[in-house]
Amino acid sequence: MDVGVLTVPLGDQPRESAFEYLSDLGVGAVELGCGGYPGADHLDRETLLADPDARAALRADLETYDLQVSALATHNNPLHPDEQRATEADTELREAIELADRLGIGTVTCFSGLPAGGPNDEVPNWVTAPWPSEHADAHEYQWTVATEYWRELANVADDHGVDIAIEMHPNMLIYEPTGLLELRERTNDRIGANFDPSHLYWQGIEITDAIRLLGAAIHHVHAKDTRIYDAQARTQGVLDTTPYDDVANRSWLFRSVGYGHGEDHWRDVVSTLRMVGYDGALSIEHEDALTAPSEGLEKGIELLQRVVFEDQPGDTYWA
Repeated sequence: MDVGVLTVPLGDQPRESAFEYLSDLGVGAVELGCGGYPGADHLDRETLLADPDARAALRADLETYDLQVSALATHNNPLHPDEQRATEADTELREAIELADRLGIGTVTCFSGLPAGGPNDEVPNWVTAPWPSEHADAHEYQWTVATEYWRELANVADDHGVDIAIEMHPNMLIYEPTGLLELRERTNDRIGANFDPSHLYWQGIEITDAIRLLGAAIHHVHAKDTRIYDAQARTQGVLDTTPYDDVANRSWLFRSVGYGHGEDHWRDVVSTLRMVGYDGALSIEHEDALTAPSEGLEKGIELLQRVVFEDQPGDTYWA
């Protein structure tokens, strides 16, 4: 397994500087934003699609700093009821798949997207309960929209030999493992998970159980921690709309790896990933409001380097 980093927090640095910094820390993989919420600070998608020299320059930078790309990231909402916004997100995603193919990168990370609750609605609608019954009807409508879209896009991904790794995220249709497996069943095996535990923690999902459930459907992994603050959660629950920067009043916060759950937990996560056959990158996504990006990244890298497996297991000579 490689310790990797989603390079968004280093977006104020030139690509070469960010790569050098991460390489010096012993990072082996980078996840590069190429559209949507991650932005495109270190990879201009349109330029690289059009210009072989730009692709060659990226490959040269990766070789210089002994890095590989674990995934291209373009998180947005291709199911948005606003046609312009949906089209923009869809274009980003299709071009990311094409670019990944041209660069020999096997995975694109993204969101499932979230439709409106009906054909005449104007905003996405995250349905979290089946009653009153119009919410169940809305959820069924959303699955119809999503299935049509993702079946076609899964075929595009298959044509390019690229896996689509969907992050299970609130305010998206796919926000937990059973929904991810349902979408995979309705499409093809190119659709899988970008397994980010940070939103699963606060939903009360047991991380190692979720890894076992998803198994081969895990295409990519984000290393991102969460701490639940019980005093707040006991009174306001975990469906928390308190702003992320109001850190003292939220019931949970994203934390740097090791500051939500200890090293033993991350050893279990790594071991369970190996049990189900995942041997790719653990890509750190830093969104901790209590630490500077560099300090949060460095502490997370240091912890993960102690717990990841670098070598393949040998024969079970004792069995």
